[in-house]
Amino acid sequence: MTPISICVIMKNEEKHMDAFLSSIKKFFQDYPYELVLVDTGSTDRTIEISENYTDKIYHFEWIKDFSAARNFSLSCASNDWILVLDCDEYIIDLDPRGFQALINQYPDAVGMLSRKNHYEMNDTDSVYTDDVERFFNRKLFHYEAVIHEQVRAIAGGDFQRIALPLTVDHCGYNGTLEDLRQKAERNNELLLKMLEENPNDPYLYFQIGQSYNMLRDDEKACYYYGKGLEYDVDPQVEYVQMMVIGYGYALLHLERYDEALQFQNIYDEFATGADFVCLMGLIYLRKGMILQAMTEFLKATTFESARTEGANSFIPTFNMGCINEVLGNLEDAVALYRKCGNFKPALERLKELGG
Repeated sequence: MTPISICVIMKNEEKHMDAFLSSIKKFFQDYPYELVLVDTGSTDRTIEISENYTDKIYHFEWIKDFSAARNFSLSCASNDWILVLDCDEYIIDLDPRGFQALINQYPDAVGMLSRKNHYEMNDTDSVYTDDVERFFNRKLFHYEAVIHEQVRAIAGGDFQRIALPLTVDHCGYNGTLEDLRQKAERNNELLLKMLEENPNDPYLYFQIGQSYNMLRDDEKACYYYGKGLEYDVDPQVEYVQMMVIGYGYALLHLERYDEALQFQNIYDEFATGADFVCLMGLIYLRKGMILQAMTEFLKATTFESARTEGANSFIPTFNMGCINEVLGNLEDAVALYRKCGNFKPALERLKELGG
């Protein structure tokens, strides 16, 4: 098997290191790999813990450039095939044979892992899944952009992306509000500087909106999401879909329902997945358009998958239960709540209704 290098940049990650590094050791025990860790200025026990897992620990002076740190980590590797991970990403599922298959069949491609992003919404652990470019040959690819760095072909041009049989739990959005504030302020300092240089890049508006969304600052999130969507963006691109969803929920939180209702105008372009359809159901519900809301919630349950966990199952089902409860159809409401499994709001309604 072709050996790979797992490259990681880190700073003050002691709360994650044991779980993170243990997950690598567990899932890669039958695959040849080296672990390359690059520290950018830790002042806690990050390095001390890391020394229990590898002696390939390097230091990089932080220059407010994530790509520079990433590319330095690639240069420290002994192998050309690189897997990039972050310390708050714990491997939960992996078939190592997929790495060799990609190397053999798609040597010029980039492998994409599946990342389950955990975040808190309405006192409930919510999960949004995205696919991230993380496995490649360093002779062909490197990182660009000072923040939210992206894999780019060294020779330029587009490239093929192949799914890897690798899934991680990402817990980076599950810190205290102060932790999130510090992260958002660090990110926005770099993003706003990039925006000055590239004022017509909708991706930057999206990422700034994401930072404010993480802080629950819906007003600023709306502003930047809205600015990003003023451009001629492709509805098929993942970040554009995320921007629309984030914008819609921020408008709902601000009770700007009339503005949210304007999403009807982009329905045909975006109603290709459960996430947007479920969002439309919520918009109709807030506007008191019960029949339209029920139609969208029911439609959302017909999709086989969703980016947001539950957007095609327990979230629309719970809302259909709420509608039935309000209409006095308590038997139907209880039946729908029961179909929601361990979804906390549904359990609370069942307890209240004695169901």
